[in-house]
Amino acid sequence: MVITMADLSDSLDRGAFPDRILIIRLSAIGDVVFSSPLVDALKGVYQGADIFWLAESPVVPLLEHHPHLRDVIVWPRKEWGELLSSGRWLALLKEIVRFKKRLRQYRFDLVIDAQGLFKSAVLAWMTGAVRRVGFASKEPTRALLTERIEKDAGPAISSEYRAMAKHLGCQSDVFPMKVCVPPAVEVWADAFRADTPYVAICPFTTRPQKHWPEAHWQVLAKSLVARGWRVVVLGGPADSVSADRIFADIRVESMVGKAALLESAALVGHADLVIGVDTGLTHMGWAFKVPTIALFGSTCPYRDLGGLRGAVLYKNMTCSPCRRKPVCGGTYDCLAALYPDSVIGSMAGLLRDKSVSGSVVAS
Repeated sequence: MVITMADLSDSLDRGAFPDRILIIRLSAIGDVVFSSPLVDALKGVYQGADIFWLAESPVVPLLEHHPHLRDVIVWPRKEWGELLSSGRWLALLKEIVRFKKRLRQYRFDLVIDAQGLFKSAVLAWMTGAVRRVGFASKEPTRALLTERIEKDAGPAISSEYRAMAKHLGCQSDVFPMKVCVPPAVEVWADAFRADTPYVAICPFTTRPQKHWPEAHWQVLAKSLVARGWRVVVLGGPADSVSADRIFADIRVESMVGKAALLESAALVGHADLVIGVDTGLTHMGWAFKVPTIALFGSTCPYRDLGGLRGAVLYKNMTCSPCRRKPVCGGTYDCLAALYPDSVIGSMAGLLRDKSVSGSVVAS
């Protein structure tokens, strides 16, 4: 490829060699994991640049230990929401102005809106950066961004973020996800494992149309225990009641609501296998290169694993994927059609001769 002086001049005009870069991906856990390769991709091209990330507080633990992030800036969404709901308009306006001033003090050269929503584009605009690159969407972001690119809805994991990296001139062929866990938490998770293999299961997410039937989880958990596996259930505090109901009288080790986000991430990283629905903890399995079985229904964010060991179980029906608008009246047939036997069969194929528990799975 021949780069002319005109090309170089144009690149410089568009901030091709920024000193300070901001990535905006506010939430959710899975999407932060999917977009995490952007940090190393940017650092590979702009080695001298300081890279920052703007996020909501619940996902900050996943980012604050990344070696190539200079800092994580917290967007105080909850605080702004409380001011809005209480009708304290003037106080809210003052907080917005204060936050805008803080963002502009960083003097970002390049801002990447990796969320593609109006709210994230507004935050990008608030930085005052000359170059603001984001995803095109149905939301009115055109006036807030200087460049918009189409989201790549391809079958590969992180396909849209690969497209963003490519647009920015970064390496996108090798694009590994990364979850950075501090040493103390790694030591804790290693002690938890204690040389005894386990399967981590992640049954919980925010939308009912992404849940696998509870009866299927019960059958699977009993089958795993009968085969001699430790079964560790992961989830947040809000999932505790559901976990107690689903796994009552089944010999599982529930860490639901007991392990914080980074501790749960470390437990995923130390597992021999991860099984879960379309939720952040499941997607972390790929980041840690742990064999993972993902159960998808109303969504199917990827099918191409890019060489990672695992399986995507998905029943493609006439209404698939319905995403946020299920038409089945709550029966969620696409997930109900994924039977526990299919998971067990996928496990045998994944772990045979690959794990100290391979013989247990295959028995």
